[in-house]
Amino acid sequence: MRVSFKNWRCVTFLSLTVPLCAMVAACAGVDRKDALPTVQTVDLDRYTGTWYEIGRLPMWFQRHCVDSKATYTLRAYGAIGVRNECVTDAGAHDYIEGVARVVDPQTNARLTVVFDNFFARLFGSSRDGNYWILALDPDYRTAMVGTPDRRYLWILSRHARLDDATYQQLVKQARQLGFPVSTLIRTRRTPAP
Repeated sequence: MRVSFKNWRCVTFLSLTVPLCAMVAACAGVDRKDALPTVQTVDLDRYTGTWYEIGRLPMWFQRHCVDSKATYTLRAYGAIGVRNECVTDAGAHDYIEGVARVVDPQTNARLTVVFDNFFARLFGSSRDGNYWILALDPDYRTAMVGTPDRRYLWILSRHARLDDATYQQLVKQARQLGFPVSTLIRTRRTPAP
């Protein structure tokens, strides 16, 4: 069978266009149920201060941390100072500092954080909105923070210890949001010096 140049162009056009249209149609039909909901509002003045990590999903940058906490401070122009500290499995103390900025000013529940290290200075923030506040009790005693891709999750408390019932309730909520809670790491507390 001989194919003319005109027919070849038509076949090529269709072979490229049909899959493209199918992809666009598939994307248009994506169910937004998997969009990650955040809390309705966050008072940043009340949110600042120290939060102790109670549990987290495994992540390479905290792979040696056994006892972690984060301290948030308000800065000029709506920025929030971030200082993450941890005691490592070798007993050393490690920390990193960064700056968070609100990306959803209607709720203050979605923030992006850039840490002051070589990688961040070279490449910038890994993604926008990478600090989403998913749960926050009315008294600002417990919080759950995650990323929209559900790869990172932290359960936080104002106190170094959290009762098991509250922890399990936050784990249940994380499971309902689609986080892989079977791999959660419960933070060990190191004795005070």
